[in-house]
Amino acid sequence: MRDNNAIRVSRSLRDTAYRALAVKEKLSGTREPSLEDIAKELGTTKSEVTMALDAILDPISLFEPVYHDGGDAIYVMDQVSDNKNTDENWIEEISLREAMKRLSDREKLIVRLRFFQGRTQMEVADEIGISQAQVSRLEKNALDNMRKHI
Repeated sequence: MRDNNAIRVSRSLRDTAYRALAVKEKLSGTREPSLEDIAKELGTTKSEVTMALDAILDPISLFEPVYHDGGDAIYVMDQVSDNKNTDENWIEEISLREAMKRLSDREKLIVRLRFFQGRTQMEVADEIGISQAQVSRLEKNALDNMRKHI
């Protein structure tokens, strides 16, 4: 628990951050220097400067109040949301995976190419070596089978 911080940041990243802070201080004459200005002065990229400066920030608790108007406080946790990884999305992903297991190898390939890689029926037909009409029929059957198991 060196430096009283449970999160370990590499020495080189910390050094970059402290050099960036020094350059920022040096360039802070008439205006606030941009990240591009700091990166240019350091001979590095804007993303490296951003990552370095973010790495030395002190972590905050999810239970840190960000607003309090005399009533109930609003905490950091209330402001953080994850719309991508909801319970509904997990269930849909598991259901989809289970339904895909029930397809034949050819049907799995067609569904993957069509819906996960965004290929057209003609492109799939050329790749597999069958007609577009066959791809359409196999795709329809695969989707019908998947609907039964979802």
